[in-house]
Amino acid sequence: MDFRFHILGSSSSGNSALLVSPNARVLIDAGFSGKKLDAALKAVGESLDRIDAVFFTHEHSDHATGLAALARKPGIRLYANAATARDLKGALTCDANWHIFENGADFHFRDIRVHPFCIPHDAADPVAFRFTLHENTLFETRLAWVTDLGHVPELVRRHVAQVDVLVLESNYDPGMLESSGRPISLKQRIRGRHGHLSNPDAMALLASLDNPRLRRVFLGHLSKECNRVELVREALEPVAAARPGCRFTIVDPAGTAPVGMD
Repeated sequence: MDFRFHILGSSSSGNSALLVSPNARVLIDAGFSGKKLDAALKAVGESLDRIDAVFFTHEHSDHATGLAALARKPGIRLYANAATARDLKGALTCDANWHIFENGADFHFRDIRVHPFCIPHDAADPVAFRFTLHENTLFETRLAWVTDLGHVPELVRRHVAQVDVLVLESNYDPGMLESSGRPISLKQRIRGRHGHLSNPDAMALLASLDNPRLRRVFLGHLSKECNRVELVREALEPVAAARPGCRFTIVDPAGTAPVGMD
């Protein structure tokens, strides 16, 4: 397995991951300050100065807070679709090295094939990504980053049925959300069809997934206020038991160290 993958952080407060291939170092989202991103990268032997590109799923701050710091580095390419780039550009006071992709159209960044696909979320034009490494070899590996979606359309299901490694959100526990002090409008947004996946939603997808390739799953984007690692673990037990060849990792929203492949 000649690649590295580290989730630098994943919660309702911020999301970002590092994907390293033989010829590229890229970030998936940048939902932390430049200082925090750099510290997390140094914890895995990298730094912001070594990053080649960033792929943005959408414009919300928990996925794009680090944009200003990244935009000041001319060597970093910023990838987004047109609507997301338009909204992100409005927060910048400097020029940046933007590269615009079309949803549903494959493209290459060095030795990584990238496929952005649409997801249902309350943002300008949100996407998930499927990355293919070592394409057309015995070592071909497909990784999908799928967070921030209110339900699972057939398009999403088709994509996650083709991957070896899946990052999937398990954002909230329905009981905790209902009993929280959040406004009714916010509760409705979160559990709506353009909000987030609950623990039962995430487990239902995993349980129904016809994917013999799947060998690693990361459950992330847990809400700090409306979820607990213990609740996700409890919901996951029957799913994990039915997939003995797959390793599951729950990303603690309070965690301070990157979580990665090993």
